[in-house]
Amino acid sequence: MRYHNITKDDMLNGDGLRVVLWVAGCSHCCEGCQNPSTWDANGGIPFDEDAKEEIFAELRKPYISGITFSGGDPMYCSNYPDVKALAQEIREKFPNKNIWLYTGDVWENLYEDPLMKLIDVLVDGEFHIEERDVKLLWKGSANQRVIDVAATLASDTPEVPVAYCDDYY
Repeated sequence: MRYHNITKDDMLNGDGLRVVLWVAGCSHCCEGCQNPSTWDANGGIPFDEDAKEEIFAELRKPYISGITFSGGDPMYCSNYPDVKALAQEIREKFPNKNIWLYTGDVWENLYEDPLMKLIDVLVDGEFHIEERDVKLLWKGSANQRVIDVAATLASDTPEVPVAYCDDYY
């Protein structure tokens, strides 16, 4: 896996203060994407033990709510194995921190994926410039959804996402 940045004390990519890992590689290439520099899977720098320790150092801080995987797309084929392994390690080492993941894919394609059992909140769907709305909470366009993964998986119909928050502030 390659990545572009690790953001600290982020308040825009999930609830609370967070650390954000911006991975490299995305096949969606949405028009108007805020991070087109992350589309190239060969861009950025290799994710290594130093980068992992940088994330863990942030997660050790009591005021950090958790981690957000973004990019690029954490579900992109070259990112998926490492994102899954890192999410598992974070879940084990920091059980009180929450994990958010942004992807251009949709819940209906992902709900049976083993990674979803490690994620607390999934923001799904490609960015649609024609549905862009700066008033939306934690997402860029109206088609995207902020999904409470545990509640959805525990529901009688796990293929139907349970919204995590209201669409507007």
